[in-house]
Amino acid sequence: MRIISGLARGSRLFAPPARSRAIRPTSDRAREALFSIIGSRVGNSHVLDLFAGTGALGCEALSRGAQSVTFVDNSRQALLLVQRNSELIPGGGQRSRIIQHDLKRSLPFAGDHSSALHLFDLVFADPPYRQGFTEKILFFLDKSSVLAQKVLIILEEKKGVQIGVKLDNLFLEKNRCYGDSCFHFFMRKPLPTPEDLKIP
Repeated sequence: MRIISGLARGSRLFAPPARSRAIRPTSDRAREALFSIIGSRVGNSHVLDLFAGTGALGCEALSRGAQSVTFVDNSRQALLLVQRNSELIPGGGQRSRIIQHDLKRSLPFAGDHSSALHLFDLVFADPPYRQGFTEKILFFLDKSSVLAQKVLIILEEKKGVQIGVKLDNLFLEKNRCYGDSCFHFFMRKPLPTPEDLKIP
């Protein structure tokens, strides 16, 4: 695994042992395709990387000019990898926040949005495949107060898995699949205009 572009282009990321099954990094090919899609959204953004694993997605964002990345995972092994990988990027350590939290229960900022420091413009979520966590984390994000109005949320799941959670504030904008992985792109619904609020 390598950083594909930006300040740390070509840097080799620290990875879990080959025998480890607890951390499943997004492939370089899929990561390159993803960042080609989101393009200019990354620069100057505040990023939330959930189920961060090695931190490859968040570190790619740091390399490409994100203002900050908040990495969240419940695995101590994963968070040690995140710390080492974020330090590969010039200034990456200073622009990173690393949080150990069980995302199966909630987002780390539930009930106290001020602790998030920023509203997030870009969210990556790469939960374990086929375990129902994708719908759960999407439900948490739908209710969250830490997302910018124009946030882009990218959830990664195994190809063929349907996401059926009912959402009040988010909508599915598109899907893109690469190999066995699919990225699902969600955005916030537009705020109602004064015209929308008029009683007919």
